[in-house]
Amino acid sequence: MQRISRPAFKYSEVTPKRDWLNRRQIMAGAGGAALSGLAGLPALAKLNPVKSSYSTDAAPNSLEDITTYNNFYEFGTGKQDPSRNAHTLNTSPWTVKIDGMVDKPGNYGFEDIVRGMTIEERIYRLRCVEAWSMVIPWAGFQLSHLLNRVGVASGAKYVAFETLVRPSEMPGQNSRLLDWPYREGLRLDEAMHPLTILATGIYDEEMPNQNGAPLRLVVPWKYGFKSIKSIVRITLTDKQPLATWNMQNPREYGFYSNVNPAVDHPRWSQASERPIGAGLFAKRKKTLMFNGYGDQVAGLYAGMDLGKHY
Repeated sequence: MQRISRPAFKYSEVTPKRDWLNRRQIMAGAGGAALSGLAGLPALAKLNPVKSSYSTDAAPNSLEDITTYNNFYEFGTGKQDPSRNAHTLNTSPWTVKIDGMVDKPGNYGFEDIVRGMTIEERIYRLRCVEAWSMVIPWAGFQLSHLLNRVGVASGAKYVAFETLVRPSEMPGQNSRLLDWPYREGLRLDEAMHPLTILATGIYDEEMPNQNGAPLRLVVPWKYGFKSIKSIVRITLTDKQPLATWNMQNPREYGFYSNVNPAVDHPRWSQASERPIGAGLFAKRKKTLMFNGYGDQVAGLYAGMDLGKHY
């Protein structure tokens, strides 16, 4: 398939940023029919936003907070390194390889993936292992929509993801800090859950490079490192896939990586978190089980020992 550049639209065409700043007007676009193929789809239309049942009414962080305090080791290990260095990444054109146990494997252009898809704009609360948190208004769509369109083959149990490897544009990859490419994985039922999204923007902006342009995973009940950035490969498999931090240090980082305040990281407590943007002396907040989404996702882990399968 021909590689296609990113679509020329702004998320302000879907929901203006001013609406996001009104916590009572947190919206999610819905609509668009399920499509049998990915090529030759109609142009992306404006949406009639409706409120998402998964949105939070918490005030979102500023765009500056969200884009200047990041973990993206491909651009450096400091929290400000990605915002300083990620401008070198060229995201157009962009192709995602979808393979493994799918009915329609292939190399899909970014525009083909998002065109005609249900665009959902929600606010999610992400909490990372460093015990800091943000409220981020992601724009994107359910991962399940894409998986349904390519067709999940019988017997598939997991979804594996890989980040781009391009050391000439991602300077952190010139180090041996991690075994590149960055890898992540989900169980199929986790991947198909409506809370699991592929994000393509923040507020009414296209996804900034430092936040994982042009396409990143968002799994809001898991720690932030599960939300792999700049995805170039999605693989359906019947075996548990590799996950970078689980490979790097399995004692500290489990495959599931669900937010569980009762399970301490070996080097720090995860019982509380520091909200970014609240000031240096802001009081820490109690970390919620499954990041507050227990009612929606706890059933995925019924019968599991979440202290053992962390």
